[in-house]
Amino acid sequence: MTAKSTRDQIIETADKLFYEEGYEHTSFADIAQAVAISRGNFYHHFKAKDEILDAVIGLRLANTRRMLERWEIADDDPAERIRSYIHIVIDNRAKIRRYGCPVGTLCAELAKLDHPSREEANELFMLFRVWLRRQFALMGRKSDADELAMHVLAWSQGVATLANAFRDEKFVTHEVQEISAWLDEVQASSSRQ
Repeated sequence: MTAKSTRDQIIETADKLFYEEGYEHTSFADIAQAVAISRGNFYHHFKAKDEILDAVIGLRLANTRRMLERWEIADDDPAERIRSYIHIVIDNRAKIRRYGCPVGTLCAELAKLDHPSREEANELFMLFRVWLRRQFALMGRKSDADELAMHVLAWSQGVATLANAFRDEKFVTHEVQEISAWLDEVQASSSRQ
């Protein structure tokens, strides 16, 4: 195994463990054991847990950018692109029901810890906010695009939190239908303007 692939494997494993177990409850030993490498080999790649956290945030940012780019390529209609975001809670419902939203849980945990990487983690939300704002602007809602983007972000975090709390599949499906109907109304009102 090359140094790069070992490093990547550590980052991917840490990402999974930080999501499923939490940043604070995941140790070097947990990550090393999951990757099946010695602690010495582990320390060759990362000297501190915060270094791993920075790499995990970088990985999540890169993955999010790629996902948003795929949505841009897949559909010319900004409303359909927004629908792709809305459907994240359906596409990832099993994980969300079990662990919550990967972005929301990390940002909340780092905020509680008053961790120095909190602002970097919040960039994940900012990526979505800016992207959603752009989609609403493309729909003709430039004046309230940011407000609409924040509404969709707040909706997704609320659904993820309650899906995790109640583990209710019908609730998630119903909420996706409701926000989709709301988006239809926003789109219809945009075309009338």
